[in-house]
Amino acid sequence: MSDQFDNLLKTSGLQLTEARKSAADWIKDKINQLRNTNRRTDQANIFQKNALPEIGGLYLFSYDPKHKKTLPFWDSHPLVIPIEYYSDGFLGINLHYLPTAARIALLKELSKVTTNDKFDRSTRMNVSYRYLKGMSVQLSGDNGIVKRYLFSHARSSFHQVSAAEWGQAAMLPLQRWVQNSNVKLRKPPPY
Repeated sequence: MSDQFDNLLKTSGLQLTEARKSAADWIKDKINQLRNTNRRTDQANIFQKNALPEIGGLYLFSYDPKHKKTLPFWDSHPLVIPIEYYSDGFLGINLHYLPTAARIALLKELSKVTTNDKFDRSTRMNVSYRYLKGMSVQLSGDNGIVKRYLFSHARSSFHQVSAAEWGQAAMLPLQRWVQNSNVKLRKPPPY
């Protein structure tokens, strides 16, 4: 699995554009498969929907934050690795707060601490906040990668990304930044 991330990290600008195009083709193919599939069981094989995300998995979902009136901006379509549960939600790493190369580098590091070496839907990252503190990434603040999510503010199912497809998902510009016009921005939304 590390080879997949190494190859993405070594790509030139032109190759990176091609990798993004390949990732975009991958997601379009997934969407077309969903459109052309009638049975729920077949749809579940394309993107597994989870009622609750599992710690260490990678998930896409829609989100509407509770405190959006005080946030300068937020990602309404996060790509998140949950790292800690709470009674009403979870703490998670939102990869969209990182540039693409940093997303890939982080996933490469986290792929070294997985629950198994199958790199399929059963694979999870053994990651915690304490583990992340030892890495050189900004964890908190407006541009921090660790965010608190409330289950009651999720606006869709949690769509699990299989470990075999982590690199493709990280390449996609799926983030949807929403800017609060009532709050003065100290920094623009990232990436």
